[in-house]
Amino acid sequence: MSNVDMPDRSLVLLKTLVERFISEGTPIGSAKLREVSGLSLSPATIRNVMSDLEDRGYLHSPHTSAGRIPTSRGYRLFVDSLLQIRPLDEDALSSIRSELNPDKTAAELVQSASAALATITSQAGVVTVPRREGNQLRHIEFLPLSDSRVLVILVINEKEVQNRIIHTQRAYSEEELRTAAEMVNQRYSGSLLSEVKLRILSEMEETKSYIDNYLSSALELASQALNQEISSDEYVVAGEAQLMGNANVEEMAKLRELFDSFGKKRDLLHLLERCSHADGVQIFIGEEAGYDVFGDYSVVTAPYSDGVSTVGVLGVIGPTRMAYERVIPIVDVTARMLSTALAI
Repeated sequence: MSNVDMPDRSLVLLKTLVERFISEGTPIGSAKLREVSGLSLSPATIRNVMSDLEDRGYLHSPHTSAGRIPTSRGYRLFVDSLLQIRPLDEDALSSIRSELNPDKTAAELVQSASAALATITSQAGVVTVPRREGNQLRHIEFLPLSDSRVLVILVINEKEVQNRIIHTQRAYSEEELRTAAEMVNQRYSGSLLSEVKLRILSEMEETKSYIDNYLSSALELASQALNQEISSDEYVVAGEAQLMGNANVEEMAKLRELFDSFGKKRDLLHLLERCSHADGVQIFIGEEAGYDVFGDYSVVTAPYSDGVSTVGVLGVIGPTRMAYERVIPIVDVTARMLSTALAI
């Protein structure tokens, strides 16, 4: 049954009950609802309306209480039709803006965005690592370390610098590494990383019979360095401690299952991948996410871009009893600011 068919008083009472439950966290009884709703209705009428809402699947009555709480369907109606979004306060905007400084690298921006989402919402913030398909190799350097180790310095796009250590089959001199780097830069600088990987593998295979030692070494070193690149299937989560701090004893077991799913990554990655194709904010409430582990939680997400195309997704994960009117604009604004920072 849609809200168009529902009496206005039912909508008012549902909205009031959801707002009070989000604020207080305890089941709402008819007496309390009558007191705060502002409607001139008798206690019997209030009880009848609540009973009707429960029959329709919008409310649920815990066995330990005479009061009622919203179901996922009740939250969905509230979010879609009854929610009043609040503009972000200046403190929150300033905090997000300062965290997403365009001078930071993409990796630093991902970490900062996740932490900012967690801090401002007091929930868990999650940001997927930007897809690497659109990233270009600008420059590479190889520096010798001890014990057949080589420090690789990668410059990606215009400003991102990544350092990594690779272990080689033999020790290389400083001159060998400098020559190898020059070869790689001459052949691949300005190319997409995904293309560089394929071209290196192809050249290593096709030129085995006549490849010279210097080029062979250069290709092997570059292949090792790029194979260590962070997977695009990863994400950064912050704020687990805040979720635990706000949870009661009954919720702790469910939180442990949720955190376990964070570690296994599969379910959350699938959900975030679905969100990457959305236009703007998406909200999954309880079982809408499609995974049992999210049954008591909501996920509010938005895609972010590099100024050209979508490269990742960020969002907030928290109990279904979250302050949607505040979380939704925070997620939206953070996605926009992260997109702007990555585009500069």
